[in-house]
Amino acid sequence: MDDLASLAEFAQRLADAARAETLPRWREAGEARNKADDGSFNPVTDADVGSERAMRALIEAHFPDHGIVGEELGERASSGPWSWSLDPLDGTRAFVCGMPTWVTLIALLEHGQPVLGVIDAPRIGERYVGFGATAELYDHQGVHPLNVSGCAHLVDARLSTTDPYMFRDEEAEAFDRVRRSIRTARYGHDGYAYARLAAGSIDLVVESGLAPHDINALVPVVRAAGGVIGNWEGDFDVSGGRIVAAASQELYDEAVNLLRETPQL
Repeated sequence: MDDLASLAEFAQRLADAARAETLPRWREAGEARNKADDGSFNPVTDADVGSERAMRALIEAHFPDHGIVGEELGERASSGPWSWSLDPLDGTRAFVCGMPTWVTLIALLEHGQPVLGVIDAPRIGERYVGFGATAELYDHQGVHPLNVSGCAHLVDARLSTTDPYMFRDEEAEAFDRVRRSIRTARYGHDGYAYARLAAGSIDLVVESGLAPHDINALVPVVRAAGGVIGNWEGDFDVSGGRIVAAASQELYDEAVNLLRETPQL
């Protein structure tokens, strides 16, 4: 069962298990604990913990040699090339506010590199799966191929970021240069914005400060749909958490050029 198509089927079982924990709790999700100790608000709910626990139990039962790195319950080392990256509830703030765009992020890594991604949007009833050249959306109408829009220029682009106030100082100035160059912007969608980029209705996502569990599932989905995802410096190492995802190489390059631009003194 080492082929990616079979592992993608298993990843969908993980998403089903997470849905069984998150959906019943969604309407009563106002209670959240703050796991930050620096004065900020980093919420965690019983849905986060319950869904990660359910996914980990399946992985441990079926693939005991696979590693697991989860946002809430820590790391289990791998005894082979495969490991799973789990973000049980990306967009917990949206979840506790009763908004529907929170997602579960599931990635399979081979030798530390993400090769399979699932972005599951339970409340919306959509699931985005990407690996290799396969990119598909599963919803109540069936299975649909995913393709980015191909938008090539900022002047035509639809931009998203989770929160424009995530950027500080020089980063804020850099993001504002991009924002002032695009057609329209929408905020607050967390990982769901990358799913919609893969589906062709968002053209550009720019973010900073992301952790590996925030990123790993996004990379295979965006790339399998024909998109480009890399960093603010113009290469494909996303480990630093400063992410640019774009519907074409041309659009990615335009955005990176503005992000790297040295302000005139």
